[in-house]
Amino acid sequence: MVSIPFRKMHGCRNDYVVVAEADVPAGSDLAALARAACDRRGGLGADGLLVVGHPDGVDLSMRMWNPDGSEAEMCGNGLRCAVRFAWERLGRAPGGSGSARTAAGDLACTIHGAQGASWDVEIEVGTPRLRGVVLLADPGLELVCVSLGNPHAVTFVDDVDAAPLETWGPRVEHDPAFPDRTNVELIAIREPDELVQRTWERGAGETEACGTGAAAAWVAARLAGLVGDQGMVHLKGGDLQVTWPGSGPVHLRGPATAVAEGVWHVPGAAEGDHARM
Repeated sequence: MVSIPFRKMHGCRNDYVVVAEADVPAGSDLAALARAACDRRGGLGADGLLVVGHPDGVDLSMRMWNPDGSEAEMCGNGLRCAVRFAWERLGRAPGGSGSARTAAGDLACTIHGAQGASWDVEIEVGTPRLRGVVLLADPGLELVCVSLGNPHAVTFVDDVDAAPLETWGPRVEHDPAFPDRTNVELIAIREPDELVQRTWERGAGETEACGTGAAAAWVAARLAGLVGDQGMVHLKGGDLQVTWPGSGPVHLRGPATAVAEGVWHVPGAAEGDHARM
């Protein structure tokens, strides 16, 4: 049995098991670790596993695995949590700026301070790339496809709560139009500086928040002329502030909350040397 120190964290109730890269045994099957960690009955329970490192040239690195063991290219709520985790592991106070290495590139981050149990963290989530519009006859949706390192399919609805996300989500995620699968966002415009969102995450199902999904939703709405450069995205788990002036990287600001920490005793794993991956 392997014992790995962990921290449980969330961003707007999008929750993660966060571990340091140096504490994970070399050669570990990270997909299997993610499936075990995210299991809400037999494991620690989470929407994803974050592995945080400290490579040369940046303040931190982050890799993220979904509950089904697939690796995500980028995760906005996860990155804010990873930034806080790295700052605290390095003994830094809740403030200052730096950079984080992800599969979507090196991204800037700023810690604006602490608010109660949460840190107020702003990150870049990359420069959006519009992948066009896909029309799905079944279930009859027009989807604006936006990439922020990871894929998103955004559709506008009148009422996100009334829309059948539990049906549409898996149908769109696995549609042949998306060979690598996709995240799915349902959004409703409330004001020129507010929208409401529900998300079906690739490899996880519906989650209470999705940071890159909020960014993709804002990009789609701004390109449609429905919102301005900055505003608030309301999700089941809380609110995220998004800024995008129509070009360049999207900025995402919101909480990074630490819930608990401990030692995870991983069943079926062999002891080995801990090393950076």
